[in-house]
Amino acid sequence: MSEFDEAARNGLSPAQLEEVLRAVGAARYHNRHPLHHQMTSGALTKGQMQAWALNRYSYQSVIPRKDAAIIMRSENPEFRAEWRKRIEDHDGDDGWNGGIARWLKLATGLGLDADMVKSEKLVLPATRFAVGAYLTYCTNRTLLEAVASSLTELFSPVIISERVPAMLAKYEYVTKDILAYFDKRPALASRDSDFALAYVMKHANNAEKQQAVINSLVFKCDVLWAMLDALAHAYGEKGNIPPGAFVPEPA
Repeated sequence: MSEFDEAARNGLSPAQLEEVLRAVGAARYHNRHPLHHQMTSGALTKGQMQAWALNRYSYQSVIPRKDAAIIMRSENPEFRAEWRKRIEDHDGDDGWNGGIARWLKLATGLGLDADMVKSEKLVLPATRFAVGAYLTYCTNRTLLEAVASSLTELFSPVIISERVPAMLAKYEYVTKDILAYFDKRPALASRDSDFALAYVMKHANNAEKQQAVINSLVFKCDVLWAMLDALAHAYGEKGNIPPGAFVPEPA
């Protein structure tokens, strides 16, 4: 049971609902995860960094698909036009000059083979399950819940502000060029989260819907946390890499 269950029992004002949503992020966003702190402290090996980039690619690659599923759910052309920007940001105008391509540049800049990364064959089973659960959630739950699950972007600029300077300072093989994915993300995340938050504030107009959007954000935080848990378990000190998953070269 989440500490945020029944947070909206008696109904919340828009300001109160936003306060609860931000509290979810403060408590559960994955910048609190030990693996993130290892990364920003410079403690990860190159192989661990590669595993992170490879598995995160699996998540990045599904984002346009989940956004297409959200667009499909809406009968409002203005909503669809605004939400479509997210797909364009990740796919670019030709399928390979957007955010996904920039993440692939990060992964190959860390020494991974591009075709291997794009195939996603060596990602962790737990990553595959977490990413699949997110896509299923946005496809099958209400439009309001699907939109609310994207509100992790409220906290994205914070983790980027922690991660990028640390990676440049702590890992000599990381350059600003291979981190180009992050150049645009804070501004885009702020744009997208502002729109999604306004939508949630407007449409979560009773206690039941408010609790649903809170639960949606908790769910999405759990997806991101579970992905880092899987990485820590597989590539941590004990090295529990499952069969068929990426195996880093010896340091």
